Amino acid sequence: MRIAIVNDLSLAREVLRRLVLSVPGYSVAWFAEDGDEAIKKTATDRPDVILMDLVMPRVNGVDATCTIMNQTPCPILVVTSTVKGHYDLAIAAINAGALDAVETPILGAGGIIQNGEPLINRLAKLADANRGVTGLGLRVPLRPKALPGDVPPLVLIGASTGGPDALAAVLAAFPQRFPAAILIAQHIAAEFAPTLATWLSERCTLPVRTARAGDSPTAGTVLVAESNDHLEITADHKVHYTTLPREYPYRPSIDVLFGSAAAIWPRLGVGVLLTGMGSDGADGLLQLQGLGWHTIAQDKSTCVVYGMPKAAAEKDAATEILPLSQIGPTIAAKILGKKR
Repeated sequence: MRIAIVNDLSLAREVLRRLVLSVPGYSVAWFAEDGDEAIKKTATDRPDVILMDLVMPRVNGVDATCTIMNQTPCPILVVTSTVKGHYDLAIAAINAGALDAVETPILGAGGIIQNGEPLINRLAKLADANRGVTGLGLRVPLRPKALPGDVPPLVLIGASTGGPDALAAVLAAFPQRFPAAILIAQHIAAEFAPTLATWLSERCTLPVRTARAGDSPTAGTVLVAESNDHLEITADHKVHYTTLPREYPYRPSIDVLFGSAAAIWPRLGVGVLLTGMGSDGADGLLQLQGLGWHTIAQDKSTCVVYGMPKAAAEKDAATEILPLSQIGPTIAAKILGKKR
């Protein structure tokens, strides 16, 4: 896998170079010292992935990501000195098309690289995704059982590249005392999820928090997957995290969440697949649709990356294909039983 490194600090570039070359099969495509140089080099030599810093002179990582994804789309991982400290910039880069954000490894005593594992893990998952490795075994859907009075309808939402802004737009359409429980699987690093939940809570009227193992989906509450494992619903109607399938590169997997609801949840709801690279969620959305759930895929014109919704559309897994501005109101109308 050919990896480009974009960072204005020579020491950071050297640490990233050593880390990349420590993995068999990885090579450094090129270096860039700012976003402008990265834009120009990507146009003439597109790598398999770009490691993009955020704070740089001339053109920062957010603007560079936006330009690259518009002109010469390429997988981009944000690598920054502090994810929490640069959270707004990191979210902006993800909304512009970056896949995830991790902290920059550092050079410790004796020249040993520290904090390199998160970045290596992200690169490994991306390499698996590029090879088409999934290892995904979805459950066989069961027919919904008789409706228990204490189980709310579910709204299940999957998102990846460009997801935070899209999620905020959808959630903002839900009123207070919304009678459905909302579960979200966003492809994002576990350490990033709590801040994402806080960020989303500031943009909607509903409470948003990360999902803890053993939580019961509750009407009017939004739960965001917070683990590098997969969020699923278990037979006791609670949420749980599972490592299986281990080989699946998209984590937390949208397919696993959707598939578990299709197999377990005794009440019909709404499944939604938003912007994102790859095809995660398409099979799970098809399962939900086959059981009578209302399924929605975001349309091409409003996606940052038209990958996952496209895969769903090609499988005819979406009851409706809608622009982002219509998805939230459509979900609300469906749950509240109102005509649009």
